[in-house]
Amino acid sequence: TRRESRQIVGHKFITVNGKTVNIPSYQVKPGDVIEVRERKKGLQRFKDIFEVTESRVVPEWMEFNPETMQGTIKELPNRDQIDVLTGGAVDVMLIVELYSK
Repeated sequence: TRRESRQIVGHKFITVNGKTVNIPSYQVKPGDVIEVRERKKGLQRFKDIFEVTESRVVPEWMEFNPETMQGTIKELPNRDQIDVLTGGAVDVMLIVELYSK
């Protein structure tokens, strides 16, 4: 889940281009390599996560290697490629209204 992903990043389990990241909102760029830290790869938590998510499709804007627990950002996703948790469309104008106040 996104909530668990934020927690994993916050606990410094993830590296981007070999550097530890602990900010869930860290901005990645095309070509960035995201990986589970070497010391953490053996944790049961990650084994459970990969067991549950192995049948999920990796977004087309990413590449992922489950053996090395490493992903690469091929390109930044466009709006249509972003998975929305609510199950419906996002009204962008409501967001713009909120932040323009």
